[in-house]
Amino acid sequence: MAAAPWDPVRVDTWDRPSSSRWIDRWLAACEDLAELQRSNPMTDAVIDEIEGRRIRIGDRWLVDFASCNYLGFDLERSIMNRVPEYLEKWGTHPSWSRLLGSPVLYEQIERRLTKLLGCDDTLVFPTITLIHLSVIPVLAGGGTIYVDRRAHKTIYEGCQVASLHGATIKKFAHEDADDLERLLREPARGPRLICIDGVNSMTGNWPDLPKFAELARRFDAILYVDDAHGFGVIGERDPRELSPYGSHGNGIVRHAGEDYDHIVFVAGLSKSYSSLAAFIACPPELKRLLKTAAPPYLYSGPSPTASLATTIAGLDLNDLRGDQIRRGLWEKTDIVLKTLEKLGVHTPNTSGFPIVEIPLARHDDIDAVGKFLYEQGIYVTLAAYPLVPRDEVGFRIQVTAANTQGEIEYLADVLAKLAYRFDLQPARSRQVVAA
Repeated sequence: MAAAPWDPVRVDTWDRPSSSRWIDRWLAACEDLAELQRSNPMTDAVIDEIEGRRIRIGDRWLVDFASCNYLGFDLERSIMNRVPEYLEKWGTHPSWSRLLGSPVLYEQIERRLTKLLGCDDTLVFPTITLIHLSVIPVLAGGGTIYVDRRAHKTIYEGCQVASLHGATIKKFAHEDADDLERLLREPARGPRLICIDGVNSMTGNWPDLPKFAELARRFDAILYVDDAHGFGVIGERDPRELSPYGSHGNGIVRHAGEDYDHIVFVAGLSKSYSSLAAFIACPPELKRLLKTAAPPYLYSGPSPTASLATTIAGLDLNDLRGDQIRRGLWEKTDIVLKTLEKLGVHTPNTSGFPIVEIPLARHDDIDAVGKFLYEQGIYVTLAAYPLVPRDEVGFRIQVTAANTQGEIEYLADVLAKLAYRFDLQPARSRQVVAA
């Protein structure tokens, strides 16, 4: 097959001015990822059909362990059956910006989220990315942003927009509260904003939130937490809880036993709730400000009616049997983690959360490993350089409540074959985080 026009292998043959050579450096940095995209069937794949948590790509059926629909709400019949009634009332898409006309569905969702979280108020936007790009600059003003070095890229995008408006950005070591405190003790312009992830999208682990919250309160800063992957899965601790994930799925702040003093909590509904929407938990004063200061509220196209409907139906299902669903999810994830433990294979996951990263011993095995899993009928998320450092190149398993027990057992068998055929990083002595 002929090389594509943007193939980095061919880029040095182009006759271009030196001012455009920056793209050569960018393409060279991404060469591993570009090669993987060209050669591996598990990147940029077109999914032709789904059947439960099985997917068809071309003529091959695979078990899907790349989905972020952790609670399986995307396949829940009781939720799907609720959509038509909302379509009849609201059409397919309320095309006003929220400032111009906000369907009452938004207010219903915000009231439900506020009660679930136990916070002062919430404001719904279409996506977390839009929240980061619009809210971080408002909170930072011309002050100082302290951001975890390994925070999600979309947080960094929001910080970069804030820097264009005069904010200063300082980075601290990943999940290192002591390094953050060192920076906070340095002279800095106010206001101060600390940006971190909740549940990490690669490792499935979470930071010591009480330490970061204490620093925010002591130094009069705002702790901005993106819990895109945690909300819906982990929640407040309860003596009657059915699993170590806690109860209600109301996110890392409640799971850590914290309140929202000096904390702005951001989460999405696109993962656990399988709906195109996101929200910010904040004081009413900030909510009023964001209605005029955050561009997505003024200008962005809103979430489609089906997403608003599935959010409401999902909240109903969460009230009815969410904790039972989370218990089943924890049990399935535990099988995967115990399989890796028996195989002597390393995973950085110490939380028991259904994101299980498996790094390779040799980063250049990634293409072969991806093809092997594909041939075995297992679909995962490949993590190649430069998306992750070379010593973390590997793949990520995401368990969902919709994966059957048989699919989990089959995954365990394939992982055993994989460990026999390829060099995976050996297990390390590690202390499991108390959930």
